[in-house]
Amino acid sequence: MEWTPELINRIMKTDPAAYGHFPGVSFMMPRIKPLAPEMKVVGLAYTARILGKDSCAMYKAIQEAPQGAVLVIDRAGDEVYACVGEMVARSAKGRGLAGIVIDGPATDSVWIGRMGFPVFCAGISVATTNVWGLSGQYNIPVNCGGAVVHPGDIVFGDADGVIVMPMDHCKSYLEKAEAAAIREVKMRKEFEAGRIPIKSVDSLMETNMEQVVADIRARKD
Repeated sequence: MEWTPELINRIMKTDPAAYGHFPGVSFMMPRIKPLAPEMKVVGLAYTARILGKDSCAMYKAIQEAPQGAVLVIDRAGDEVYACVGEMVARSAKGRGLAGIVIDGPATDSVWIGRMGFPVFCAGISVATTNVWGLSGQYNIPVNCGGAVVHPGDIVFGDADGVIVMPMDHCKSYLEKAEAAAIREVKMRKEFEAGRIPIKSVDSLMETNMEQVVADIRARKD
């Protein structure tokens, strides 16, 4: 499936949480959230791994990332030093990136919030990084918030968190999410009217699990 403005618009009309039900979709730990709740982002991942205070590889990634990419930053476990602040966000925005996701803290949260440029992070810190050029990598597979992210994966986030999905399966995932959104329009009306528009839970609650397990074991034997 080709990555086009039309595809981006379709995905942005859905919600990341809709994809959380689908096998094969990864999700980042809930601690990674946008600096402002209205921030929403989708794009193809371009990655960087930076260690401690040395953020040189991040700047190289911003320089090399294609327009519309989401910069995904693996902080290798660091929870103290903020590699992204207002000036980094402005640089990424000026280069045409769609947003930044960091498995670590950011800084200048008020300024970034005013900008409206999507920055997702695991917290906020006043301790910041330096550009030393002694360590770090970019455009490689990384681990961000417990999710393995490859360059070119789709990264999609909003106030609820961030999911990651391979481009190869985008079409089927998107169609399922769109179908779910259509169903939810009707379900909202049903719930508001006091009805339960889902299959009866009574039969599920009455299921004899001991018998189910026994049947499974019998089939194996």
